[in-house]
Amino acid sequence: MLILGVDSSGKNGSIALVHFEAGKPHTIEVVPLEGGTFSAQLVPQISGLLGKHGLTKQDIDAFAVVSGPGSFTGLRVGLAAIKALAEILRKPIVAVSLLEAVALAAKKQGSIVAALDAGRGEIYVAEYKIKGASAELVEQKLLSSAEFSDHFSGSVLATPDQRLAELATTKQISLIKVEAIRADHIAMLAVWKVQSGETVSPERLDANYIRRSDAEIVRSSKAK
Repeated sequence: MLILGVDSSGKNGSIALVHFEAGKPHTIEVVPLEGGTFSAQLVPQISGLLGKHGLTKQDIDAFAVVSGPGSFTGLRVGLAAIKALAEILRKPIVAVSLLEAVALAAKKQGSIVAALDAGRGEIYVAEYKIKGASAELVEQKLLSSAEFSDHFSGSVLATPDQRLAELATTKQISLIKVEAIRADHIAMLAVWKVQSGETVSPERLDANYIRRSDAEIVRSSKAK
């Protein structure tokens, strides 16, 4: 099985090709994407990556894409590209939460809280129950630094962000520091979801922003 993974959720992103054989993943290549120009880079980079390894779009068996949380514009660009490719090629899509990927990267069974820096002094958090290779979402929300410290005191925290790691240490929160999530990690998670039927059609693929876009906030303020 060949999976194309895409992450356009943050300031910088990546695409990756991961091949699975006998249940074992092999990362063919990870290509970084520079933030701010995802719309111009994404499709050409996918085409170039496939061509470099003697592959075509028809060789892709499934798509894996980060559905959030993250940048409103970045997520929209990534999801739109995958929707179009999957619809044309009639291949399944797996939508992966970046927070879920962080939680599973901690390699700890039981309850764990995944956290990501959301900017603006805020933090994306989600609590999961980990069992084997699956993660059951308990709750997710957007918190301030103060709320985070109070809300998750006594929990085991997983994060790739240094600022949050330092905050957790200061507040004596048990910490598991994980490496930054890339598109190949997303693709590796997707294979199990494909096999268990956890896929989504192009028309049902949507982003999970957790917080509203700036445009929505402005419209809401004007309405008031």
